[in-house]
Amino acid sequence: MSEITDEYMHEMLKTVKPYTLVLLQSTSKRDEVGANEIIWEHGRRNFALRKDGSICLVCPATDGGTVAGMYIFRTNVEETKKIMDGDPAVMAGIYTYDMHALLGFPGDSLAK
Repeated sequence: MSEITDEYMHEMLKTVKPYTLVLLQSTSKRDEVGANEIIWEHGRRNFALRKDGSICLVCPATDGGTVAGMYIFRTNVEETKKIMDGDPAVMAGIYTYDMHALLGFPGDSLAK
């Protein structure tokens, strides 16, 4: 493991940027007739937000639990709330969400 000095940590901490974590949860409406069509449009919107740069990470959950997925937004909490409140699956009550303000290092990414 690399040795990390206090000086290195102080320099790196100067580069952190604000992000917003969103945890998406499924409700019982997920299993209602018509939900899949709304979720398809939710996905289309996610692709647009990602392409436009508002989302830097979107991860659908695949384990069948109540957590439907997570996002890392480049927007602040207030703007992220506006975005999420306009989501078709949130508006339909299929998903709810929790948000958390984060700090992160620009350029971090998932391993390839």
